[in-house]
Amino acid sequence: MGLARINRVKDALGLHFDCPVITVAGTNGKGSTCAYLESILLASGYKVACHMSPHLLAFNERARVNGEEVKDDLLLEHFAVVEKARVSLADAPTLTYFEFTTLAIMHLFSKANLDVAVLEVGMGGRLDAVNIIDADCAIVTSIDIDHADFLGGTREAIGFEKAGIFRAGSIAVCGDPVPPQSLIDHAEKLGCDLWLQGRDYNFQGDKQQWGWTGRQKRFSGLGYPALRGANQILNASAVIAALMALHQRLPVSAQDIRNGFAMVELPGRFQVLPGQPTIVLDVAHNPHAAATLGQGLEKMGYHPYTYAIFGAMADKDITGVIKPLLNSVDFWFCADLPTPRAASAVALSEKLLDLGVSLKNGEDGGIECFPDPAAAYQKALSMAGEGDRIVIFGSFYTVAGVMAYRNNQAH
Repeated sequence: MGLARINRVKDALGLHFDCPVITVAGTNGKGSTCAYLESILLASGYKVACHMSPHLLAFNERARVNGEEVKDDLLLEHFAVVEKARVSLADAPTLTYFEFTTLAIMHLFSKANLDVAVLEVGMGGRLDAVNIIDADCAIVTSIDIDHADFLGGTREAIGFEKAGIFRAGSIAVCGDPVPPQSLIDHAEKLGCDLWLQGRDYNFQGDKQQWGWTGRQKRFSGLGYPALRGANQILNASAVIAALMALHQRLPVSAQDIRNGFAMVELPGRFQVLPGQPTIVLDVAHNPHAAATLGQGLEKMGYHPYTYAIFGAMADKDITGVIKPLLNSVDFWFCADLPTPRAASAVALSEKLLDLGVSLKNGEDGGIECFPDPAAAYQKALSMAGEGDRIVIFGSFYTVAGVMAYRNNQAH
Protein backbone atom coordinates (compact mmCIF):
# COMPACT_ATOMS: atom_id res chain seq x y z
CA MET A 1 0.00 0.00 0.00
CA GLY A 2 1.36 3.40 -0.93
CA LEU A 3 1.38 5.95 -3.75
CA ALA A 4 5.14 6.20 -4.37
CA ARG A 5 5.17 3.79 -7.35
CA ILE A 6 2.09 5.19 -9.09
CA ASN A 7 3.26 8.78 -8.50
CA ARG A 8 6.53 8.07 -10.34
CA VAL A 9 4.54 7.01 -13.42
CA LYS A 10 2.12 9.94 -12.98
CA ASP A 11 5.09 12.36 -13.04
CA ALA A 12 6.54 10.64 -16.12
CA LEU A 13 3.17 11.19 -17.85
CA GLY A 14 3.02 14.86 -16.79
CA LEU A 15 -0.54 14.07 -15.68
CA HIS A 16 -2.64 17.04 -14.53
CA PHE A 17 -6.20 18.36 -14.83
CA ASP A 18 -7.16 21.84 -16.06
CA CYS A 19 -10.78 21.52 -14.87
CA PRO A 20 -12.37 21.16 -11.41
CA VAL A 21 -12.08 17.64 -9.96
CA ILE A 22 -14.64 16.16 -7.53
CA THR A 23 -13.40 13.04 -5.71
CA VAL A 24 -15.82 10.78 -3.82
CA ALA A 25 -14.89 8.35 -1.02
CA GLY A 26 -16.95 6.54 1.60
CA THR A 27 -17.98 3.10 2.82
CA ASN A 28 -21.34 3.13 1.00
CA GLY A 29 -23.06 5.56 -1.38
CA LYS A 30 -20.00 6.42 -3.53
CA GLY A 31 -21.51 5.09 -6.76
CA SER A 32 -24.86 6.83 -6.19
CA THR A 33 -23.12 10.11 -5.32
CA CYS A 34 -21.01 10.00 -8.50
CA ALA A 35 -24.08 9.14 -10.58
CA TYR A 36 -26.00 12.14 -9.13
CA LEU A 37 -23.10 14.54 -9.78
CA GLU A 38 -22.67 13.28 -13.33
CA SER A 39 -26.42 13.46 -14.06
CA ILE A 40 -26.87 17.01 -12.68
CA LEU A 41 -23.72 18.36 -14.35
CA LEU A 42 -24.73 16.81 -17.69
CA ALA A 43 -28.21 18.36 -17.29
CA SER A 44 -26.42 21.70 -16.83
CA GLY A 45 -24.70 21.29 -20.19
CA TYR A 46 -21.17 20.63 -18.90
CA LYS A 47 -18.71 18.19 -20.46
CA VAL A 48 -18.34 15.65 -17.66
CA ALA A 49 -16.09 12.63 -17.17
CA CYS A 50 -16.90 10.03 -14.53
CA HIS A 51 -14.66 7.28 -13.15
CA MET A 52 -16.44 4.51 -11.21
CA SER A 53 -15.25 1.19 -9.80
CA PRO A 54 -15.63 -1.70 -9.75
CA HIS A 55 -17.54 -2.51 -12.94
CA LEU A 56 -20.44 -4.97 -13.15
CA LEU A 57 -20.35 -6.36 -16.70
CA ALA A 58 -17.79 -4.47 -18.82
CA PHE A 59 -14.57 -2.69 -17.90
CA ASN A 60 -15.74 0.34 -19.93
CA GLU A 61 -18.28 1.14 -17.18
CA ARG A 62 -15.31 2.57 -15.24
CA ALA A 63 -14.77 5.43 -17.70
CA ARG A 64 -17.56 7.63 -19.02
CA VAL A 65 -17.26 10.88 -20.94
CA ASN A 66 -20.47 12.87 -21.45
CA GLY A 67 -22.53 9.98 -20.15
CA GLU A 68 -21.11 7.50 -22.70
CA GLU A 69 -18.78 4.62 -21.86
CA VAL A 70 -15.36 5.08 -23.45
CA LYS A 71 -14.73 2.61 -26.31
CA ASP A 72 -12.02 -0.07 -26.21
CA ASP A 73 -9.74 1.45 -28.86
CA LEU A 74 -9.48 4.77 -27.01
CA LEU A 75 -8.82 3.01 -23.69
CA LEU A 76 -6.09 0.90 -25.32
CA GLU A 77 -4.39 4.03 -26.66
CA HIS A 78 -4.05 5.36 -23.10
CA PHE A 79 -3.03 1.95 -21.70
CA ALA A 80 -0.15 2.07 -24.20
CA VAL A 81 0.82 5.61 -23.12
CA VAL A 82 0.92 4.56 -19.46
CA GLU A 83 3.01 1.47 -20.20
CA LYS A 84 5.46 3.52 -22.27
CA ALA A 85 5.86 6.00 -19.40
CA ARG A 86 6.29 3.18 -16.88
CA VAL A 87 9.05 1.33 -18.76
CA SER A 88 10.86 4.63 -19.51
CA LEU A 89 11.73 4.92 -15.81
CA ALA A 90 14.98 3.63 -14.34
CA ASP A 91 14.11 0.67 -12.11
CA ALA A 92 10.59 0.67 -13.64
CA PRO A 93 7.94 0.17 -10.91
CA THR A 94 5.32 -2.56 -11.09
CA LEU A 95 1.70 -1.38 -10.91
CA THR A 96 -1.39 -3.23 -9.73
CA TYR A 97 -4.36 -3.73 -12.07
CA PHE A 98 -6.22 -0.91 -10.33
CA GLU A 99 -3.22 1.46 -10.37
CA PHE A 100 -2.50 0.85 -14.05
CA THR A 101 -6.10 1.18 -15.23
CA THR A 102 -6.71 4.24 -13.01
CA LEU A 103 -3.67 5.99 -14.51
CA ALA A 104 -4.87 5.18 -18.04
CA ILE A 105 -8.39 6.51 -17.35
CA MET A 106 -7.05 9.66 -15.63
CA HIS A 107 -4.72 10.28 -18.58
CA LEU A 108 -7.62 9.85 -21.01
CA PHE A 109 -9.75 12.29 -18.98
CA SER A 110 -6.91 14.84 -18.75
CA LYS A 111 -6.82 15.03 -22.57
CA ALA A 112 -10.61 15.19 -23.10
CA ASN A 113 -11.23 18.96 -22.80
CA LEU A 114 -13.52 18.52 -19.81
CA ASP A 115 -15.47 21.06 -17.77
CA VAL A 116 -15.41 18.77 -14.71
CA ALA A 117 -14.18 15.30 -13.66
CA VAL A 118 -15.95 13.10 -11.09
CA LEU A 119 -13.72 10.40 -9.59
CA GLU A 120 -14.82 7.51 -7.37
CA VAL A 121 -12.21 6.14 -4.97
CA GLY A 122 -11.71 2.36 -4.98
CA MET A 123 -10.98 1.69 -1.31
CA GLY A 124 -10.25 4.00 1.61
CA GLY A 125 -8.89 7.29 0.31
CA ARG A 126 -5.45 8.30 1.55
CA LEU A 127 -3.57 5.48 -0.21
CA ASP A 128 -6.02 4.82 -3.05
CA ALA A 129 -4.71 5.21 -6.61
CA VAL A 130 -7.40 7.82 -7.40
CA ASN A 131 -5.89 10.06 -4.69
CA ILE A 132 -2.90 10.92 -6.93
CA ILE A 133 -5.21 13.60 -8.39
CA ASP A 134 -5.84 16.69 -6.23
CA ALA A 135 -9.55 17.23 -5.61
CA ASP A 136 -11.03 20.74 -5.74
CA CYS A 137 -14.00 19.26 -3.89
CA ALA A 138 -13.82 16.01 -1.90
CA ILE A 139 -16.94 14.21 -0.68
CA VAL A 140 -16.96 11.50 1.98
CA THR A 141 -20.37 9.80 1.87
CA SER A 142 -20.59 7.43 4.84
CA ILE A 143 -18.11 5.90 7.25
CA ASP A 144 -18.52 2.36 8.49
CA ILE A 145 -16.41 -0.72 9.10
CA ASP A 146 -15.31 -2.39 5.84
CA HIS A 147 -11.87 -3.50 4.58
CA ALA A 148 -10.83 -3.41 8.25
CA ASP A 149 -7.54 -5.26 7.50
CA PHE A 150 -6.39 -2.30 5.41
CA LEU A 151 -8.24 0.69 6.85
CA GLY A 152 -8.52 -0.10 10.56
CA GLY A 153 -11.24 -1.53 12.76
CA THR A 154 -12.82 1.68 14.11
CA ARG A 155 -14.81 4.51 12.52
CA GLU A 156 -12.16 6.99 13.76
CA ALA A 157 -9.37 5.09 11.96
CA ILE A 158 -11.45 4.69 8.79
CA GLY A 159 -12.59 8.34 8.91
CA PHE A 160 -8.93 9.43 8.87
CA GLU A 161 -8.22 7.22 5.81
CA LYS A 162 -11.24 8.59 3.92
CA ALA A 163 -10.31 12.19 4.85
CA GLY A 164 -7.02 11.54 3.04
CA ILE A 165 -8.73 12.79 -0.16
CA PHE A 166 -9.12 16.30 1.36
CA ARG A 167 -6.72 18.99 0.09
CA ALA A 168 -5.43 22.09 1.86
CA GLY A 169 -7.74 25.08 1.37
CA SER A 170 -10.17 23.10 -0.80
CA ILE A 171 -13.82 22.08 -0.33
CA ALA A 172 -14.61 19.06 1.84
CA VAL A 173 -18.13 17.65 2.28
CA CYS A 174 -19.13 14.88 4.70
CA GLY A 175 -22.54 13.29 4.19
CA ASP A 176 -22.32 11.04 7.25
CA PRO A 177 -24.70 12.42 9.90
CA VAL A 178 -22.26 11.35 12.66
CA PRO A 179 -18.81 12.17 11.24
CA PRO A 180 -15.79 10.78 13.12
CA GLN A 181 -13.79 13.46 14.96
CA SER A 182 -10.68 12.29 13.05
CA LEU A 183 -12.24 13.49 9.77
CA ILE A 184 -13.25 16.89 11.19
CA ASP A 185 -9.80 17.39 12.77
CA HIS A 186 -8.03 16.50 9.51
CA ALA A 187 -10.20 18.93 7.49
CA GLU A 188 -9.57 21.73 10.01
CA LYS A 189 -5.82 21.05 10.07
CA LEU A 190 -5.79 21.44 6.25
CA GLY A 191 -7.90 24.61 6.39
CA CYS A 192 -10.62 23.02 4.24
CA ASP A 193 -13.98 24.66 3.58
CA LEU A 194 -15.77 21.83 5.45
CA TRP A 195 -19.50 21.23 4.93
CA LEU A 196 -21.08 18.98 7.56
CA GLN A 197 -24.60 17.60 7.39
CA GLY A 198 -26.61 19.10 10.26
CA ARG A 199 -24.24 22.05 10.67
CA ASP A 200 -23.72 23.58 7.19
CA TYR A 201 -26.61 21.99 5.37
CA ASN A 202 -29.74 20.02 6.14
CA PHE A 203 -32.69 18.33 4.46
CA GLN A 204 -36.28 17.58 5.34
CA GLY A 205 -38.98 15.71 3.48
CA ASP A 206 -42.42 14.17 3.47
CA LYS A 207 -43.88 11.40 1.32
CA GLN A 208 -44.24 13.61 -1.77
CA GLN A 209 -41.10 15.77 -1.92
CA TRP A 210 -38.11 17.05 0.00
CA GLY A 211 -36.19 20.27 0.60
CA TRP A 212 -32.57 21.24 1.18
CA THR A 213 -31.19 24.13 3.22
CA GLY A 214 -27.56 25.23 3.23
CA ARG A 215 -25.42 28.31 3.65
CA GLN A 216 -27.38 31.21 2.08
CA LYS A 217 -29.30 28.84 -0.19
CA ARG A 218 -32.39 26.68 -0.05
CA PHE A 219 -34.30 24.43 -2.42
CA SER A 220 -37.86 23.33 -1.78
CA GLY A 221 -40.24 21.01 -3.63
CA LEU A 222 -37.51 18.65 -4.86
CA GLY A 223 -38.67 15.33 -6.31
CA TYR A 224 -37.15 12.19 -4.84
CA PRO A 225 -34.17 10.85 -6.83
CA ALA A 226 -34.77 8.06 -9.34
CA LEU A 227 -32.40 5.84 -7.32
CA ARG A 228 -34.31 3.99 -4.60
CA GLY A 229 -33.11 3.08 -1.15
CA ALA A 230 -33.21 4.40 2.39
CA ASN A 231 -30.00 6.46 2.27
CA GLN A 232 -30.42 8.16 -1.10
CA ILE A 233 -31.54 11.49 0.40
CA LEU A 234 -28.34 11.56 2.50
CA ASN A 235 -26.31 11.06 -0.70
CA ALA A 236 -28.38 13.54 -2.74
CA SER A 237 -28.11 16.13 0.03
CA ALA A 238 -24.29 15.93 0.13
CA VAL A 239 -24.26 16.30 -3.67
CA ILE A 240 -26.22 19.58 -3.46
CA ALA A 241 -23.81 20.80 -0.76
CA ALA A 242 -20.83 20.07 -3.03
CA LEU A 243 -22.44 21.81 -6.00
CA MET A 244 -23.31 24.87 -3.89
CA ALA A 245 -19.72 25.02 -2.60
CA LEU A 246 -18.49 24.89 -6.22
CA HIS A 247 -21.16 27.25 -7.60
CA GLN A 248 -18.75 30.00 -8.68
CA ARG A 249 -16.80 27.61 -10.90
CA LEU A 250 -19.66 25.31 -11.93
CA PRO A 251 -23.02 27.09 -11.62
CA VAL A 252 -26.07 24.80 -11.72
CA SER A 253 -29.72 25.84 -11.53
CA ALA A 254 -32.50 24.39 -9.38
CA GLN A 255 -34.00 22.94 -12.56
CA ASP A 256 -30.70 21.21 -13.46
CA ILE A 257 -30.69 19.64 -9.99
CA ARG A 258 -34.30 18.46 -10.39
CA ASN A 259 -33.60 17.06 -13.86
CA GLY A 260 -30.40 15.38 -12.73
CA PHE A 261 -32.11 13.58 -9.85
CA ALA A 262 -35.01 12.55 -12.09
CA MET A 263 -32.81 11.17 -14.90
CA VAL A 264 -30.11 9.39 -12.87
CA GLU A 265 -29.44 5.69 -13.48
CA LEU A 266 -27.13 3.29 -11.64
CA PRO A 267 -27.36 -0.49 -12.08
CA GLY A 268 -27.23 -2.70 -9.02
CA ARG A 269 -28.08 -0.13 -6.31
CA PHE A 270 -31.53 -1.12 -4.99
CA GLN A 271 -32.47 -1.54 -8.65
CA VAL A 272 -36.03 -2.84 -8.97
CA LEU A 273 -36.66 -4.41 -12.37
CA PRO A 274 -40.07 -4.08 -14.04
CA GLY A 275 -42.30 -7.16 -14.27
CA GLN A 276 -43.28 -10.07 -12.04
CA PRO A 277 -42.01 -11.58 -9.84
CA THR A 278 -40.36 -8.46 -8.43
CA ILE A 279 -36.57 -8.57 -8.90
CA VAL A 280 -34.27 -6.42 -6.74
CA LEU A 281 -30.53 -6.07 -7.48
CA ASP A 282 -28.26 -4.60 -4.80
CA VAL A 283 -24.48 -4.75 -4.35
CA ALA A 284 -24.85 -4.51 -0.53
CA HIS A 285 -21.75 -6.30 0.79
CA ASN A 286 -21.17 -4.84 4.25
CA PRO A 287 -23.46 -4.57 7.32
CA HIS A 288 -24.25 -0.86 6.81
CA ALA A 289 -25.36 -1.43 3.19
CA ALA A 290 -27.27 -4.59 4.12
CA ALA A 291 -29.18 -2.70 6.84
CA THR A 292 -30.14 -0.08 4.22
CA LEU A 293 -31.25 -2.84 1.84
CA GLY A 294 -33.32 -4.38 4.65
CA GLN A 295 -35.08 -1.05 5.27
CA GLY A 296 -35.78 -0.73 1.54
CA LEU A 297 -37.28 -4.23 1.37
CA GLU A 298 -39.52 -3.57 4.39
CA LYS A 299 -40.95 -0.46 2.69
CA MET A 300 -41.84 -2.31 -0.52
CA GLY A 301 -45.21 -3.68 0.52
CA TYR A 302 -46.40 -7.27 0.79
CA HIS A 303 -44.79 -10.21 -1.02
CA PRO A 304 -45.86 -13.75 0.01
CA TYR A 305 -42.30 -15.12 -0.38
CA THR A 306 -38.88 -13.54 -0.77
CA TYR A 307 -35.99 -15.48 -2.35
CA ALA A 308 -32.46 -14.20 -1.69
CA ILE A 309 -29.57 -15.02 -4.00
CA PHE A 310 -26.47 -14.31 -1.98
CA GLY A 311 -22.73 -14.49 -2.66
CA ALA A 312 -19.98 -12.66 -0.79
CA MET A 313 -16.24 -12.30 -0.33
CA ALA A 314 -14.68 -14.37 2.46
CA ASP A 315 -13.07 -11.30 4.10
CA LYS A 316 -16.43 -9.59 4.68
CA ASP A 317 -18.44 -9.55 7.93
CA ILE A 318 -20.84 -12.12 6.46
CA THR A 319 -22.88 -12.55 9.66
CA GLY A 320 -23.28 -8.75 9.85
CA VAL A 321 -24.49 -8.68 6.23
CA ILE A 322 -27.04 -11.46 6.73
CA LYS A 323 -28.55 -10.31 10.04
CA PRO A 324 -30.53 -7.25 8.82
CA LEU A 325 -32.24 -9.42 6.17
CA LEU A 326 -33.27 -12.40 8.30
CA ASN A 327 -36.83 -11.13 8.78
CA SER A 328 -37.29 -10.29 5.08
CA VAL A 329 -36.09 -13.52 3.43
CA ASP A 330 -37.84 -16.93 3.27
CA PHE A 331 -35.52 -18.86 0.93
CA TRP A 332 -31.73 -18.42 0.94
CA PHE A 333 -29.95 -19.47 -2.26
CA CYS A 334 -26.19 -19.27 -1.61
CA ALA A 335 -23.92 -19.09 -4.66
CA ASP A 336 -20.26 -19.77 -5.35
CA LEU A 337 -18.55 -16.86 -7.15
CA PRO A 338 -15.84 -16.91 -9.85
CA THR A 339 -12.99 -15.52 -7.72
CA PRO A 340 -10.65 -17.07 -5.15
CA ARG A 341 -11.57 -14.25 -2.70
CA ALA A 342 -15.16 -15.48 -2.44
CA ALA A 343 -16.66 -17.43 0.43
CA SER A 344 -18.05 -20.76 -0.80
CA ALA A 345 -21.81 -21.28 -0.96
CA VAL A 346 -21.40 -23.97 1.71
CA ALA A 347 -19.55 -21.52 4.02
CA LEU A 348 -22.39 -18.98 3.56
CA SER A 349 -25.01 -21.64 4.33
CA GLU A 350 -23.14 -22.50 7.55
CA LYS A 351 -23.32 -18.83 8.65
CA LEU A 352 -27.08 -18.90 8.01
CA LEU A 353 -27.47 -22.08 10.07
CA ASP A 354 -25.49 -20.45 12.91
CA LEU A 355 -28.02 -17.58 12.82
CA GLY A 356 -30.92 -19.99 13.21
CA VAL A 357 -32.17 -20.22 9.60
CA SER A 358 -33.55 -23.72 9.05
CA LEU A 359 -32.13 -25.96 6.34
CA LYS A 360 -35.51 -27.42 5.35
CA ASN A 361 -36.47 -26.85 1.74
CA GLY A 362 -40.22 -27.03 1.88
CA GLU A 363 -42.95 -24.50 1.24
CA ASP A 364 -41.81 -22.38 4.15
CA GLY A 365 -38.26 -21.58 3.28
CA GLY A 366 -34.79 -22.97 3.66
CA ILE A 367 -31.23 -22.85 2.37
CA GLU A 368 -29.77 -24.21 -0.86
CA CYS A 369 -26.30 -23.99 -2.43
CA PHE A 370 -25.53 -23.34 -6.12
CA PRO A 371 -22.38 -23.34 -8.29
CA ASP A 372 -23.05 -19.77 -9.52
CA PRO A 373 -25.58 -16.91 -9.22
CA ALA A 374 -27.21 -17.75 -12.58
CA ALA A 375 -28.11 -21.29 -11.41
CA ALA A 376 -29.55 -19.88 -8.16
CA TYR A 377 -31.55 -17.32 -10.15
CA GLN A 378 -32.99 -20.01 -12.48
CA LYS A 379 -34.14 -22.04 -9.46
CA ALA A 380 -35.67 -18.96 -7.79
CA LEU A 381 -37.55 -18.09 -10.99
CA SER A 382 -38.90 -21.62 -11.23
CA MET A 383 -40.24 -21.45 -7.66
CA ALA A 384 -41.41 -17.84 -7.32
CA GLY A 385 -45.04 -16.89 -7.90
CA GLU A 386 -46.06 -13.62 -9.60
CA GLY A 387 -46.50 -11.80 -6.29
CA ASP A 388 -43.17 -12.96 -4.84
CA ARG A 389 -39.82 -11.22 -5.04
CA ILE A 390 -36.23 -12.27 -5.72
CA VAL A 391 -33.44 -10.22 -4.11
CA ILE A 392 -29.96 -10.61 -5.60
CA PHE A 393 -27.36 -9.10 -3.27
CA GLY A 394 -23.85 -9.24 -1.85
CA SER A 395 -20.76 -8.99 -3.99
CA PHE A 396 -20.63 -7.20 -7.35
CA TYR A 397 -19.97 -10.70 -8.77
CA THR A 398 -23.34 -11.93 -7.47
CA VAL A 399 -25.30 -9.12 -9.13
CA ALA A 400 -23.16 -9.28 -12.30
CA GLY A 401 -23.73 -13.03 -12.59
CA VAL A 402 -27.50 -12.59 -12.68
CA MET A 403 -27.35 -9.49 -14.94
CA ALA A 404 -25.17 -11.37 -17.46
CA TYR A 405 -27.55 -14.35 -17.45
CA ARG A 406 -30.58 -12.07 -17.97
CA ASN A 407 -28.83 -10.24 -20.84
CA ASN A 408 -27.98 -13.55 -22.55
CA GLN A 409 -31.62 -14.69 -22.25
CA ALA A 410 -32.81 -11.39 -23.79
CA HIS A 411 -30.65 -11.78 -26.93
